[in-house]
Amino acid sequence: MVLNLAAYRFVAIDDVAGLVLTLRERLEAASLRGTVLVAPEGINLFLAGEPQALRDFVVWLQQDPRFAEMPLKWSESAALPFRKLLVKSKPEIISFRQPGLDPVAARAPAVDPATLARWLEQGQDDDGRQIALVDTRNQEEVAYGGFVGAITLPIDKFTDLPAALESRRQDLQDKTIVSFCTGGIRCEKAAIWMQQAGFGHVLQLDGGILGYFEKVGGYGYRERCFVFDERVALDPNLQPLAEDLGGRHRKVLT
Repeated sequence: MVLNLAAYRFVAIDDVAGLVLTLRERLEAASLRGTVLVAPEGINLFLAGEPQALRDFVVWLQQDPRFAEMPLKWSESAALPFRKLLVKSKPEIISFRQPGLDPVAARAPAVDPATLARWLEQGQDDDGRQIALVDTRNQEEVAYGGFVGAITLPIDKFTDLPAALESRRQDLQDKTIVSFCTGGIRCEKAAIWMQQAGFGHVLQLDGGILGYFEKVGGYGYRERCFVFDERVALDPNLQPLAEDLGGRHRKVLT
């Protein structure tokens, strides 16, 4: 059994180059694979490997106060979904390129999965406003599944989102907007941008779709969630659509 981890944290990092070297050395020693991005605004991790080795790495990482409160999303698979380890620095841990947007300084308000599920069941938020779910993922990801009735955008990359959302401003007026994505990182930035751009009543789904699956399951969600590894997509039970076992890529029927 392989343990998988998805995690991110918006936090000021001054020693980006040094942290990249330290993380790469530690991960290589533990024989872990995946992708780790480090930027002045934070860290973004997708890792997999032997369960105890991965858990030991997380214990070590969270000894750093900057990452002590970083939410962790776990899942299991029969095979490693990554073929190599990549640890690198970038200007942003998710490219958005919006001047003046600082996810370290100000976090948009969030709604937890259980509350969102309750709102979806009752058809409104606790103030009686209609819910507008906004999918911040690209078209390829959306094709694998999403929340029923969510607003999807004709975008190929995250940097296209602001222009695409402007055309839906009237549709979102007087509603409680809940942005969502795979793990929370894009919907967090999108929610901050929407607040700054004058959209009212904006929330982000805490933990994204994977966090929703982990805490609630699939209520109000259709089909699967695309993930950026060889599992392709996960269902609400966090089971993969496909796995690469011994070099043989196969579809998992679940």
